[in-house]
Amino acid sequence: MTKILIVEDEPNMVSGLRDNFEFEGYEVISAPDGVAGLERAISQTPDLVILDVMMPRMSGLEVCKQLKSKRPGIPIIMLTARGQEVDKVVGLELGADDYVTKPFSIRELLARVKAVLRRANPALAQDKDRRTFGDVEVNFKTCQVSRKGRALEFSSKEFDLLKYFLTHSGEALSRDRLLEEVWGYDSFPTTRTVDAHIVRLRQKLEPKPDEPHFILTVHGVGYKFVG
Repeated sequence: MTKILIVEDEPNMVSGLRDNFEFEGYEVISAPDGVAGLERAISQTPDLVILDVMMPRMSGLEVCKQLKSKRPGIPIIMLTARGQEVDKVVGLELGADDYVTKPFSIRELLARVKAVLRRANPALAQDKDRRTFGDVEVNFKTCQVSRKGRALEFSSKEFDLLKYFLTHSGEALSRDRLLEEVWGYDSFPTTRTVDAHIVRLRQKLEPKPDEPHFILTVHGVGYKFVG
């Protein structure tokens, strides 16, 4: 499991980030100040550090500098205050891999984390032609889906829908967006068409279709794939 260290002195911020990252399948550790953050980054070997610039005891910039001297390959995303462009420039010069300006959307931060992890360790990025989740393997090239090594029967539209979920993992997708992107409005489907296909995907892919683990319902929005 990919481990993320959050170095942030605002408890509410840490709690919110922890909930979202754990929901996405990451292991999360945290530190409330720069000194503790540096120690945990070295002793607990996280795969990525999210580091606030304004930190007690030791600034995020100093943590970044010292950490990169000890673990040059560790990916770091800096959190900077709005308008503090100098912090962004200095952070990048000290070796930070990316930065996000507060206030930020969790969706943006998650996307940046995934991008930085892919750049830092290409082995973490799955084969472009294949995706796996749970005991399911999807081959984009051959349009085949297997579970526990057994091929599954998929219609072309079921496969297209699954592929769209996989390529937009973690995003809350409305029924209208799925209709437009997967079916196309010119084919005149309805939102009930989406729901029917979701039921079939869950029956084929979920260990317990009535308690989905991968294709989740986002109430008031639509659906989200997590895997």
